[in-house]
Amino acid sequence: MGDADRPVLDEWERHAAWWRREFTAGADDEYTQQILPLVRGALPSQGLVLDVGCGDGQVGSYAVSDGRAVVGVDAVRSQLVAARTRDGSRFAQGTVTSLPVASSAVDAVVCSLVLEHVADLDAALAEAARVLRPGGVLVVVMNHPLLQSPGSCWIDDQVLDPPEQYWRVGAYLREATTVEDVDDGVELTFHHRPLGRYVNAAGALGLRLERLEEPPPPTRHLEEFWNFSGAESIPRLAVLVFRSS
Repeated sequence: MGDADRPVLDEWERHAAWWRREFTAGADDEYTQQILPLVRGALPSQGLVLDVGCGDGQVGSYAVSDGRAVVGVDAVRSQLVAARTRDGSRFAQGTVTSLPVASSAVDAVVCSLVLEHVADLDAALAEAARVLRPGGVLVVVMNHPLLQSPGSCWIDDQVLDPPEQYWRVGAYLREATTVEDVDDGVELTFHHRPLGRYVNAAGALGLRLERLEEPPPPTRHLEEFWNFSGAESIPRLAVLVFRSS
């Protein structure tokens, strides 16, 4: 990340303990039921995996358990301290836009819930393309750009007869930076971009989109948070798998 991302790095340093509490060791259904299995299914069966924005190393630990070699990179020092307590992976401090990795050195790059927090998307994708070997894969997990665009939310209209519940899509085509209250006392910066912005930027770097996954929300999430009719048809996540040329 460059200077424009310094405030974002400060945010993550402040909220690192919150992240570990909420999203580590099976605490979050989207990780255990969706993100980790989807990432594992997209990765090559062997080779070196670079986990960019690795946090406390949960994704890398999962990949190592299948026999792959994993290197995790994160800019947040306190996350790396926690990550280094895990077995099997190696970790280094670095940024998404300046990876401490040689060119054409890895077989796969994982960016899980990272790119929507990065101001310079093109620089981040360029770094991923640089470190990938020919034929390597880039796996991007993100909040779904269409259905999680700024202003998107559930509408529970009890005035209509009969009442209606539906998901309102916000200003999807307009790129925007927002600071969102994601938990009590936790505010994080998000950079919204249309899906095509990611696909076209990656394509310009020789990264070809091979697969797009849009999984339905986990059952427990539907029961606890999205108890609305039709909620199972609204994906919260998008998983993009690119192949380097």
